Amino acid sequence: MEKGKKAVWSYRLTWGQEKRRWVGGVVFPFLIAAIGMALASLPGLDHLGPLACAILLAVLYRHVFGYPVALRSGIQFVSKYLLRLAIVLFGLKLNIAVLLQHGWGLVFRDLAIVVFAIFTMVWIGKMVNVSPSLSLLLGIGTGVCGAAAIAAVSPILQSDDEDTALSIGMIALVGTVFSIGYTLIRPLLPLSSLQYGAWSGMSLHEIAHVALAGAPAGQEALALALLAKLGRVLWLAPLSFVLMYWKKTKANCHDGRKTKVPFPWFLLGFIVMSLFGSYVLGNAISVSPGVLSFLSFVTSLFLTAAMVGLGLNVDLRTWGRNGWRPLAAMCLVSFCLSLLSLFFV
Repeated sequence: MEKGKKAVWSYRLTWGQEKRRWVGGVVFPFLIAAIGMALASLPGLDHLGPLACAILLAVLYRHVFGYPVALRSGIQFVSKYLLRLAIVLFGLKLNIAVLLQHGWGLVFRDLAIVVFAIFTMVWIGKMVNVSPSLSLLLGIGTGVCGAAAIAAVSPILQSDDEDTALSIGMIALVGTVFSIGYTLIRPLLPLSSLQYGAWSGMSLHEIAHVALAGAPAGQEALALALLAKLGRVLWLAPLSFVLMYWKKTKANCHDGRKTKVPFPWFLLGFIVMSLFGSYVLGNAISVSPGVLSFLSFVTSLFLTAAMVGLGLNVDLRTWGRNGWRPLAAMCLVSFCLSLLSLFFV
């Protein structure tokens, strides 16, 4: 009887310890995310953005202190499930109604940009010996919408966390450099303000990068830049379903039997939230700007915390040995994408 009581007490103690560790693992990425978001508000670092600042902090923590193994279960929950929730909420940023009002021409030009970025990155990556998984993630991030696109497709492609975090970090770095470069060369380009805005929106990586590059050209140019960028975001869901079909077909051919690829249910949530934000919020349902700002903040916070969870998987020593090839390939693809976009404006 005494042994039974001790066993129950030991189980309760162990379960309590696991629960505390799980909570700690959830809180830890949010803590680093909050620090990263605070750093991103400082002069100089504001160009880098909260996602990049948070990922760099996570990578630095891993390099100095190692991976916090005791908190693994909570960190994995954040990087997997809260990431998917953030993608669903990200759908509110895509206003389909406004986008379609400007015609299908912009939408299909954005499709050409997405296809070019993906295929060119995969081709160049193969030439310089970059892994197919990392090349594909970089191509999708460059062509569609940066970290959000990578986060959305990585579960479909079953990419490992290190490739996902590396691709997001490289997107943030190269996108920041290019967006600052755009603002410097803008006076030298034979483009009107609106043409410059369209060029920025069709060629830069993240929405934040587009906002950074487009703002100096004026409000109308910035609005057109963001619209052009949203045209690329529109292709995220169709692209994800194409990748799911491709992954399933590839697995079936390789194994000789039917393979079940996990269905990305969170993408249905992304589509529903896009439709809800486009046609219900502000129309059927009146919402104050404060509520929309809060939802945008929560989306950014969840996405940043999830990126921290992924960033903790990055080993700088591995990146130091192998990181220059994908980084160089991505810079070349980004440059080619900028040239192609000039022809479209």
